[in-house]
Amino acid sequence: MLQSFVSGRWTSADDAGIPLTDASTGVEVARYSTEGLDYAAAVGYARRVGGPALRALTFPERASCLKALGKLLMAGKDEFYPLSFATGATRRDSAVDIDGGIGTLLSYAGKAVRELPNDTIYLDGTTESIGRAGTFVAQHIYSSRPGVAVQINAFNFPVWGMLEKLAPAFLAGVPTIVKPAHQTSYLTEQLVRRIIESGLLPEGALQLACAHPHGLLDELDEHDLVAFTGSAATAARLRVHPNLVDNGVRFNAEADSLNCSILGPDATPGTPEFELYVKQLVTEMTVKAGQKCTAIRRALVPRDLVADVVDATAARLAAVVVGHPEAEGVTMGALASIAQRDEVLRALKFLTDAATLVSGDPDNFPVRGADAGSGAFLPPLLLRVDDNSVAAPHDVEAFGPVSTVIGYHDLDEAVRLAARGRGSLVGSVVTHDPEIARRLVLDLAPYHGRILVLDRDDAKESTGHGSPLPTLVHGGPGRAGGGEELGGIRGVLHHMQRTAVQASPDMLTAITGRWTTGAARDTDGLHPFRKHLEELRIGDTVIGGPRTVTLEDISHFAEFTGDTFYAHTDPVAAAGNPLFGGIVAHGYLVVSLAAGLFVEPNPGPVLANFGVDGLRFLTPVKAGDALTVTLTVKQLTPRLSADYGEVRWDAVVTNQDGAPVATYDVLTLVAKLPANTEGR
Repeated sequence: MLQSFVSGRWTSADDAGIPLTDASTGVEVARYSTEGLDYAAAVGYARRVGGPALRALTFPERASCLKALGKLLMAGKDEFYPLSFATGATRRDSAVDIDGGIGTLLSYAGKAVRELPNDTIYLDGTTESIGRAGTFVAQHIYSSRPGVAVQINAFNFPVWGMLEKLAPAFLAGVPTIVKPAHQTSYLTEQLVRRIIESGLLPEGALQLACAHPHGLLDELDEHDLVAFTGSAATAARLRVHPNLVDNGVRFNAEADSLNCSILGPDATPGTPEFELYVKQLVTEMTVKAGQKCTAIRRALVPRDLVADVVDATAARLAAVVVGHPEAEGVTMGALASIAQRDEVLRALKFLTDAATLVSGDPDNFPVRGADAGSGAFLPPLLLRVDDNSVAAPHDVEAFGPVSTVIGYHDLDEAVRLAARGRGSLVGSVVTHDPEIARRLVLDLAPYHGRILVLDRDDAKESTGHGSPLPTLVHGGPGRAGGGEELGGIRGVLHHMQRTAVQASPDMLTAITGRWTTGAARDTDGLHPFRKHLEELRIGDTVIGGPRTVTLEDISHFAEFTGDTFYAHTDPVAAAGNPLFGGIVAHGYLVVSLAAGLFVEPNPGPVLANFGVDGLRFLTPVKAGDALTVTLTVKQLTPRLSADYGEVRWDAVVTNQDGAPVATYDVLTLVAKLPANTEGR
């Protein structure tokens, strides 16, 4: 009997449970409880224990936990493969699930370190000035929700499906309760055991429910989130759950969809794109035995190329070896269960009423290394539709190794056919014609969460039609669920609450930890460049200048750099420029002179300048103008794994009239205090 991990301990149910069998042999692997759990206690434990522990950590500290966990799991990943084989997955399929899921953890950890602040809140956009005098401003912030993220997962990716949801929720400071699909939950349970044993996550950050979910959604409130992956029909039922509706529980669905791949009219037989199209179609039909919500279900091809695509695809499918995942030479394993195989056969019946089966025979096919009668095997099944107006291929999904070739007359019809899927996770366009690519992508975009444009130039590096990436949105409109999973930092922010904060500049600086224009500056004491990271404070400021710009400065800079644009070198032409009306200083000369005004030249804690953000030139600088620069510590970001951190400085350069001539942020690396030195 599989166990659940709730309220800080492993628990076993008392019922006999339902048997979970090896997809290839039919031998029992484990049992899954049909009883429920004390979900009120589990949700309460997440809120009371897991939430506070996570919210006490900064984004980099949470990222550090995920990185350590990812490295641990990757080092021991081979122990998950035997149970993955039991799900029917080949070694290639298992790598997609196991290695891909762990890689997603590591990817999120890396993005968090690079893109999230050393804080527990995230600032959204720039400060909005509300009042004319600058004493009333606003800033949108994201903060952690004091709730729980419930993930309800599908059977096809028992590792990746869990980890790709855990990572953004964890970074957002929200504890997770995992409800895996029962068919392959034994692999999820093994994974969670290793995570809990590692002790790398705060207590209460992760719970596992290997039991009937009845009552779980009833315990949720306005702070909680539900992330569902599965069928569109189930998503539709969950979306209208009374408690979710009444309490405004945030619900995100990633549902199966009738994804399409469009072959461009230019991609005729003999072109690289034609070969890429056929190869991709076969891959999507056979990886995970077609049990992917991103698989190609509809192959849309020019009508006069239908026969060519069918013949080429059937020839490749003939080389596919179906059998036990561990048997030598097998390239496609079993479906996850007998029940799932039977579900595919039922859907196939609807499809064959409208289409012709042109490759594969579900009643007669060889199986290597296993008894075809005991396992959930099917061969790859390719269909062809002669009348593209029929409904079934656009309405019915056979969630297995099944795809239908559908002809189109022109690009307008290709788009209309794609749209009949009523929203998809992903579509692909295979063409080497830029005009065709732009036309199709722009017309298809409203119906898809992601679009791959595949051709000879990107084929070697392409991750493929059906491969979600943690850096990109994984979700889609309409039938695909209407939500978004993954998507880099977007996935983290989805779990957080966005709030508009209105206050004075000083108050906003104190609340956000980032200096706000109009807030107090501290110009007393030691030059900020002489301070180590721990000694710097938000608002520390140095003012340099004035420095008068001469015509000789402008001429020298032009000659020295080679930037002899006429506005800097030709008085007559410059006088005719409506923006300048005469010779003006180079913008980069202004920035260079400003650096000379604020820099402290001696060796010290400032190690390097690694960039400038948001540079804007606001007022032309002419010979005789006197420049002053005000440099203020805007944001401090320690790096956990380094002996230095990042400092963002607000820079404002003004002329003798006090008018800003340039504004920008200076980015520097500043050393921390030596380990044996007390802060001063």
